[in-house]
Amino acid sequence: MLKFVKGHLENIDGVEIYPIISLLIFFIFFVGLTYWVVKMKKSDIKEISNIPLDKEQNNQSL
Repeated sequence: MLKFVKGHLENIDGVEIYPIISLLIFFIFFVGLTYWVVKMKKSDIKEISNIPLDKEQNNQSL
């Protein structure tokens, strides 16, 4: 199957840019996500971590 896909992709001009673009998108997303998590306030982290344990929220969703 890989030969089938590789054979078709070799015939497309400029196809070598797509793996680079996808790697950049992947890398930028996770660097941004890591930056966002590191910069979060401790109070926000506590509030988010207590969401599954909050009985009022769970009762309203039922």
